[in-house]
Amino acid sequence: MHDPSSKPTRRQLLTAIGVMGGSSILYQAMTSLGHAAETQFTGPPKLSGARPGTSVVVLGGGLAGMLAAHELDKAGYKVRILEYQNRAGGRNWSLYGGDTYTELGGATQHVAFQPGNYLNPGPWRIPFHHRTLLHYCRAFGVALEPFIQYNHNTFIHNTNAFGGKPQRFNALAADYEGHVAELLGKAIDKKALDDEIKAEDLDRLKEALREWGTLDRSMRYAKGLSSSEHRGFVRPPGGGVNGAPEASDPFALDDILDSQVWKQMAFFMNQEFQTTMFQPVGGMGMIGKAFARQVAPMLTYGAKVTRLMQDRTGVTVTYTDTGTGTTQEVKADYCVCTIPLGILNQVSNNLSPPLREAISAVPYTSAVKVGLEMRRRFWEEDDYIYGGHSFTNQEISLISYPNYDYFSNRPGVLLGAFAYANSALRLTGLSPTERVEVAMKQGSIFHPEAYRKNFMNGASVAWSRVPWTLGCCAKWTDETRKKHYQTLVAVDDRVVLAGEHASYVGCWMEGALLSSIDAITRLHKRAQEA
Repeated sequence: MHDPSSKPTRRQLLTAIGVMGGSSILYQAMTSLGHAAETQFTGPPKLSGARPGTSVVVLGGGLAGMLAAHELDKAGYKVRILEYQNRAGGRNWSLYGGDTYTELGGATQHVAFQPGNYLNPGPWRIPFHHRTLLHYCRAFGVALEPFIQYNHNTFIHNTNAFGGKPQRFNALAADYEGHVAELLGKAIDKKALDDEIKAEDLDRLKEALREWGTLDRSMRYAKGLSSSEHRGFVRPPGGGVNGAPEASDPFALDDILDSQVWKQMAFFMNQEFQTTMFQPVGGMGMIGKAFARQVAPMLTYGAKVTRLMQDRTGVTVTYTDTGTGTTQEVKADYCVCTIPLGILNQVSNNLSPPLREAISAVPYTSAVKVGLEMRRRFWEEDDYIYGGHSFTNQEISLISYPNYDYFSNRPGVLLGAFAYANSALRLTGLSPTERVEVAMKQGSIFHPEAYRKNFMNGASVAWSRVPWTLGCCAKWTDETRKKHYQTLVAVDDRVVLAGEHASYVGCWMEGALLSSIDAITRLHKRAQEA
């Protein structure tokens, strides 16, 4: 156990500087949910020696299911996919103008976005190290463009700081770093670290703090051109007679601490949320459409699976045709099941008792997204914000600015809310129209003059009310992973599960694809040994 009276080691000190007070806690929390794990893609699966005529039924036409079908088909298996919806892609989904979406409870939305605009209710960005997804995007011809994750010019809002007035991220972050650097510099001058750090390292650390925190020669964080280069000027450098810049006043340390800016700084340090990210041109749903083109002959839409049974001879799947209401059966030698666990738990089956227990043990997270179409791109024209996110401690959590059609004169769609946990639960209880109103009211704090004036229409998706998932993504804990994870991912005689829930990269498309590759590789081995 750590002794709070002991002096920090060099490693502890440098970690404190790098982590900036919050990212270690965030990282541990994210890892426990499977968000921050490394990906392990080494290339497409190498399946060979499939016995001619061996059949596989895939349940679910999301990315995991379609990848499984694609690779098994290449290997020589006879494959069929049963998909509940009338489209493929699963949570890889975009809502466009003209789309209709009905949630549990019967509320129906008729999306009215202008052509080319969209809301991504589920995944909306791709980290650079999600190599599996990027590989198949390239292989299937999905055009990608940059997703602006880290934007210094966005806002941070906290109802307990600055009288509830949003402040620019760059100013808050610069002042936080400056004040921390000054405090550490004072600790060095008072020789508080002499027992833990060598003298030559202290000198180098002091110089590093001066540059990192933009401190003056007296090691103070103060108003000046140097600090303003980091946090922004009152009047930026110009040309001619009045070209001299005017320095800005740093915020006081107590105000900075009230803002809790370190949470956003730590957010961008997390591996999954660093700055090099991508999105498909035209909406995230373009990925699902590209996958679907590869497996189109194998897809059966409108197939609601009601029963999954296996015996020594094979697998029998019963489904209801949602268009005609008729009941049909599919027989196959093996099954890859990618149905979300909350739905699978309602399907009659004879899977092993330990697997059924594992399926029942993993709940799904709540999340709500709201898209707001605005007549004018005021965030660009008035506030010079091009992509990125503004954060708030209100229920909406953030607003995210579109990463396409920069400088255009056409309407754009803001992600007006990305609520989760308790905030998502409350918003889920509202009607779609009421959710849009909450997003409008809370988002107006960032752009008070422009929000209402430019609002055209909106759409929302509350994932706990999505009929085919009943939640956003699987919520593992250390305890449930220890007890149930290996059971969940094991081949259960002739059935194997796949999807983001069967990975350590939970809530990401990458996890679904990695899980799929692993599942079909083991199922292929099982089939060869049969």
